[in-house]
This record gives sequence, structure tokens and C-alpha cells, in this order.
Amino acid sequence: MLALFGAKSAAASAVDGRYFRFSWLLPAFAALALSGCMPATTQVTSADPADPAAKAARVGYRSTIAPYTSLRPAAPTPWRDRNDAVAPQPKQDR
Repeated sequence: MLALFGAKSAAASAVDGRYFRFSWLLPAFAALALSGCMPATTQVTSADPADPAAKAARVGYRSTIAPYTSLRPAAPTPWRDRNDAVAPQPKQDR
């Protein structure tokens, strides 16, 4: 597919006399396509996972529901009192 695209762009640009404008496309796409075939350059420096004597970080426990407190057995309050508590106060100047 890249070769076809490169050939089409080269043919179209050669007809118009603008070959140098699109001459970088084929090498750029080839470099991009071949970069996926390169091996990883970073080395893994951690211990071998299969080694039972390898040191590992300690595992800590953190509860996912720690801040939760149950509010189920709460007695309901009258809705009028709750509504009046959060409603804006009426203005006195009117």
C-alpha cells in the first residue's frame, strides 16, 4: 500500500514538475512502517519473576469503601423543614 501511494504521488508530481515537493513522502512512510519492526532498546532491570528468592515490594491493603458510613437506619425528617433549611431567605426590603 505504501509503495502504491509512493508511486502515485511520484507520478502525479512528475507530471506537474513538482517532484521535489513530494519526494520526502516515500522515505517518511517507509521509516514509519519499519519503525514498528525495531526491537525495544530499553532493558528491563527488575528481578526475574520466576526467581522465588527475588525481593519484591510489600503489598499494602487499602479498602475501597473505607470512607463509607451507613445512613440506612436514619429517621426521616419532615420535608417542609428540610426544604426551608436549604431555601434562600426572603429579602427584607420588599
